[in-house]
Amino acid sequence: MAEKNMSPKKTPMPEQVPGVRVRNFNEVALGYTPEQALEEARRCLGCKAEPCVGGCPVGVRIPKFISRVAEGDFAGAADIVAQANALPAVCGRVCPQETQCEMECLRGKKGDSVAIGRLERFVADTRAQAGAPGATVASGARGARRVSVVGAGPSGLTCAGELAKRGYAVTVFEALHTPGGVLVYGIPEFRLPKEIVRREIAGLRELGVEIITNVVVGKTLSLDCLLGEEGYSAVYIASGAGLPKFQGIPGENLNGVYSANEFLTRINLMRAHEFPKFDTPLRLGGAAAVVGGGNVAMDAARCALRAGARRVYIVYRRGEAELPARLEEIHHAREEGVVFKFLTVPTRIDGDESGFVRSVECQEMELGEPDESGRRRPVAKPGSTYTLEVSAVVVAIGNTPNPLIVSSTPGLNSEPWGGITADSETGATNRPGVYAGGDAVTGAATVIQAMGAGKAAAAAIDEYIKRL
Repeated sequence: MAEKNMSPKKTPMPEQVPGVRVRNFNEVALGYTPEQALEEARRCLGCKAEPCVGGCPVGVRIPKFISRVAEGDFAGAADIVAQANALPAVCGRVCPQETQCEMECLRGKKGDSVAIGRLERFVADTRAQAGAPGATVASGARGARRVSVVGAGPSGLTCAGELAKRGYAVTVFEALHTPGGVLVYGIPEFRLPKEIVRREIAGLRELGVEIITNVVVGKTLSLDCLLGEEGYSAVYIASGAGLPKFQGIPGENLNGVYSANEFLTRINLMRAHEFPKFDTPLRLGGAAAVVGGGNVAMDAARCALRAGARRVYIVYRRGEAELPARLEEIHHAREEGVVFKFLTVPTRIDGDESGFVRSVECQEMELGEPDESGRRRPVAKPGSTYTLEVSAVVVAIGNTPNPLIVSSTPGLNSEPWGGITADSETGATNRPGVYAGGDAVTGAATVIQAMGAGKAAAAAIDEYIKRL
């Protein structure tokens, strides 16, 4: 048995230095070496109660895979992770482990928790580098039964993979020209290399999952058509939350104002930062303001720096303690030179005579009484307006589900704010054979939460089809 490492601190992960990485889109965090992975894995206490597993939305047997790492059995560790997680290399990079599995880690009571995400990433990457085969289809396959999945994001891909492993013939319909959803259009290359996403999707295709792009369900095909003449036994809706929110302030229609979705899609899928080599322009000028404080806002701000903006502001209406972004992302943004304007709300965007952004008028705030979320509500501070001179504004204050599927599917129940109404445990909607999950049901959430919904829905769809 491997000797325990009782260090109170996590094994540091190598990363690009800020002055270098801000000039490229290469991955910032470089991953553990085998020696570093062994060192970190030996910090795990191997708790019999496995509290960390309860913090994982897809139920990875965390102590079991980490014990394999500690023994040097990296392939065995990867096998354990793959049994529960269809996208381990993705989750190891972008999951907020600090608020999920690592929050439950007993080592975190007196020091740092075990670096579960870093170890998950290590075993997934090691497996891929070794060219190991992925998951296999279950025996007793029921290939005559067909299931369709709407949306090739993390929730849809997870559901598709789980159903394929159970032996179903699964077809995923994706509206964009590239599968991956937010993994390819929303998360930048320096946090999640697109090759990692392609690799994970290739594994699903090896299971037999068919992915058809450039199909807008609700327009190209209807849900009723999928369940009727197309002959699918069930449908899982995982169309995400791609409808951006805006503040509704004057000037949001000026040139140079972007939703975070558009801004990140231009960079991540359309290579706008390489214009004119790629025919997608992006106007940044000398300075840009990003409105919001979540991970999407951090991604947009860090992309803007790499795409040529000389100064980038994060404009956030609450204080630093209330920032919803991951601490790691905030730390990296600050290292790279992003300027944080806390307790600040944009009140108008002004343009020049050509209709392009020139500046943002801002109002300083102070925190008042807690709102319905439990956080203290920002209240305007009288006489505290000021102006930021910027050439671009990126609005990153959230998204809601696109209403297309609900509006084109008679009788499908939805919530007043636009989410599809579905059972929180199974994803079942009020329409027989129709399931939904991820951001299409909850609104914008984390990748791993969406994956958990896809996994639960796959089990429910399996039970539903068995009863037909």
